[in-house]
Amino acid sequence: MTALLAGTIAAPLARIAQEALAPDNHSAALWHTLAAPATLSATLNSLAVATGGTVVAVLLGMLYALLIGLTDVRAKRALVFLLLLPLMIPPQVTALSWAQLTGPSSVLLKTLGIAPPPGSANPIYSAWGIALLLGLQQTPLVFLALRSGIASLPRDLVEAARCAGAGGWRRFADILLPLCMPGILAGAALSFVSCLDNFGIPALLGAPIGYNVLATLIYQRLSGFGTSVLAEVAQLSLLAAGLALLGLGLQSLLQRRWQRRLSVSSPPLRIALGRRRLPLECLAWGLLIALLGAPAMALLAASLVSAYGLPLDPHTLTFAHYARLLADPMTRAAVAHSTVLAGLAAGIAGMIALPVAYLVAWEKGRLTRLLAGLTDLPFALPGAVVAIAAILLLLKPLPLLGFSLYGTLWIILYAYLLRFLTLSIKPVLAGLAQADPALNEAARSCGAGLGLRMRSIVWPLASPLLLGSAIMVFLMAVNELTVSALLWSSGSETLGVMIYNLEDGGFTGAAAALSVATLAGILLLLSVLQMLARRLPSGSLPWA
Repeated sequence: MTALLAGTIAAPLARIAQEALAPDNHSAALWHTLAAPATLSATLNSLAVATGGTVVAVLLGMLYALLIGLTDVRAKRALVFLLLLPLMIPPQVTALSWAQLTGPSSVLLKTLGIAPPPGSANPIYSAWGIALLLGLQQTPLVFLALRSGIASLPRDLVEAARCAGAGGWRRFADILLPLCMPGILAGAALSFVSCLDNFGIPALLGAPIGYNVLATLIYQRLSGFGTSVLAEVAQLSLLAAGLALLGLGLQSLLQRRWQRRLSVSSPPLRIALGRRRLPLECLAWGLLIALLGAPAMALLAASLVSAYGLPLDPHTLTFAHYARLLADPMTRAAVAHSTVLAGLAAGIAGMIALPVAYLVAWEKGRLTRLLAGLTDLPFALPGAVVAIAAILLLLKPLPLLGFSLYGTLWIILYAYLLRFLTLSIKPVLAGLAQADPALNEAARSCGAGLGLRMRSIVWPLASPLLLGSAIMVFLMAVNELTVSALLWSSGSETLGVMIYNLEDGGFTGAAAALSVATLAGILLLLSVLQMLARRLPSGSLPWA
C-alpha cells in the first residue's frame, strides 16, 4: 500500500519538478519562460481574478453561514442544498449560462424585450465578470469552512457586550468577526486556490477578449505545440503551484495566529429574528434563486431557439439541438466516458482509502502517514499542474508493458485519482481516528487475521464515510474540465470537454442544450440521493 501511494502521488510530483528544473533547462531558459510578457500578464491576471473571486466568495459565504448557523430561519436544509449547488455545477456550464444571460444576444433578454442595444459589449466577458463567477462558484467552500465554527460561537461574550451597551455592528466587528476569522481564512484559502485552478470560466469568458490566466496559457501552449513544450509548461505549472502554495502558506500563518489569540468556550449563540425573519428569508432565497435560476433560464432559452440571437417565440422554438445531440455518437461517448471515469475514480479511491486510513489511524505507519498527508497536495495544486505531471510520468511506454497511456482514457482516470484521492482518505481517516483502536487489538488477540478484521470491524465503521466520499469524488470528477482539457485526445472526450469544444467552435445552441442536459442529470442524481437519504447510513451525503 505504501508503494502504491508512492507511485500514485509522489512519483508524478517529483517528475514535474525534475522536468522543470532539469540541467538541460538552464537558468536562462527558465528565466526566459517566467519573465516572458505573456507569463507575467497571465500571472497578474490569475492573481487579480482569484483575489476578486475570493472576496465575492467570502462575503456571500460568510453572510449565509451567519444566517443559517446563528438564526432561526426556516427550511435550513433546503437552503443549504441550494447554496451548495454551485459546487456541483461544472464551471463551463456556469460560464455559458451567464454568457447567455447578459449581453445584446441574450435570447432570454430579447424575449423579455430588455436586451441591450445591438453591438454593445457583453459585460460578463471581462476580468470582473470572471472574478464574479469564480466567487459564486466558490461560495460553498467558504460556507462549509465557516458553518461548524459559527454553530458553536460563544453566547456569553455577545451577551456581555450587549449588556455593556455595544450596538449590533460593534458586537459583530469586535466579537463575532474575530471569532469567525479562522474559518474565514480557511475558506478564503480554499477559494483562492480553487479560483487559480479553474479553467472553464476563464477559458470561456477570457479567451474571446484575449484575457489569459496561467491555466489557459498552459492549455494554449500544450494544445498549440504538443509535447515539444513540456519543459516550458512544466515551468509554468511550477509557477502556478507556487502561487497556490503561497496562498495556503499565508492562510496557515494567519490562521495559527488567530487560533492562538482566540480560545473561547461557552454555550452556543442563537439569535431569534422575530419580525425580521420573513424579510431575511425572502432576501436569502431570492438572491440564491436569482443567481442560480436566471442563468439557468437563459441557458434553457438559448437551447430552444432555432438560431442564436433570436427571441424565443412559437416561430423560433425548436428541439433540434437536443435531437442532434441524441443522434451524435460523439456526445453519447462523452457522456459515457465521464460517467465511467467518475465511477471508476470514486470506486478505486475508496478501495485505496480504506486500507490507508486503517494503516495510518490504527497501525501508526509513519511512511504511510507521510504519503497520506502528501495526497492533500494534488488537490490543493491547480489542475493544470496535475495534468502536466500525469503527462510527464505516463508519456513514455510503461516498463514491462511496452505501451503508453498518453492519449487514452486511462491517463485521465489516473489524473482523477491523483487529484481526488484525498477526498476519500480524509473522511475515513478522521472517522477511524475517533474510533477505539482497542477493537482492532482485541480481534487480533483472538487470532483474527487482517482480512477478517477489515471485514468485521473496519468496514462497518468506515462504510458510511466511504459512501459519502465516493459521492463527492463522483460529482467532482464528472464535472471536471481543467485536467480533462489538457489530457483528452480524439476518442477520449469527456462531457466537460465536449461542452467547451462546442461553445469554442461557435455551436452555441448545441453547447447550451448539452449544458441543460448536464444540469438536469446532476439535479436528478442529487434528488435521488436526497430521497434515499433516510435509507443511507448517517453521514453518507456530504451536504446533509
